[in-house]
Amino acid sequence: MTQSENDITVVHVMRHGEVHNPEGVLYGRLPGYHLSDLGRQMADRVAEHLADRDITYVVASPLERAQETAAPIAKAHGLDVASDERLIEAANVFQGKTFGVGDGALRKPGNWRHLTNPFRPSWGEPYVDQVVRMMAALGRARDAARGHEAVCVSHQLPIWIVRSFVERRRLWHDPRRRQCTLASLTSFTFRGDRIVSVGYSEPARDLVPPHLRAGAKPVKGASKGYGA
Repeated sequence: MTQSENDITVVHVMRHGEVHNPEGVLYGRLPGYHLSDLGRQMADRVAEHLADRDITYVVASPLERAQETAAPIAKAHGLDVASDERLIEAANVFQGKTFGVGDGALRKPGNWRHLTNPFRPSWGEPYVDQVVRMMAALGRARDAARGHEAVCVSHQLPIWIVRSFVERRRLWHDPRRRQCTLASLTSFTFRGDRIVSVGYSEPARDLVPPHLRAGAKPVKGASKGYGA
């Protein structure tokens, strides 16, 4: 067995912090959405949490909120933030619209044609496509940090989908049950090229508004975390 096959590498896939989005827009891949002041606090908190870890590579989705979340982590380790398009948010036909609890979106006939197949899903990027690109991004990060640790900053849905794939769960799911809150870490441990375990932690949990935590019930009129 070669040394590379014995190497232990950890790839932490982080969801970005809270975004300034007072209109509650499903921002998806739209540019111009930055971290809120609270989101920056979340990013700093995770950077502190990871300060003593053996991190040698930091990469993020090209979207501003992901790059801004990655910045303090990279700075703490004397690294630059790389960019990987494969970590980007999932495509969604409702991008740019408000689409949430109590806004009447499901009663609009024009939206019905996009809601016909939750298993694919019909309103956005196929789950299988998200798995393919996210696994490739994880592989790139693993290779860049071989024998050490890497941080990839991405978005809720792609993170949850790749975790579901690795843990052999079905890809279609109830979005309210995703365990991937703001600024959380989903950590994949590799032995060589093979994933041997998956961990999950929330270093900034006390900063996350209760209605945005994993498993929380949607609250009508509350601040939304769209495009997350």
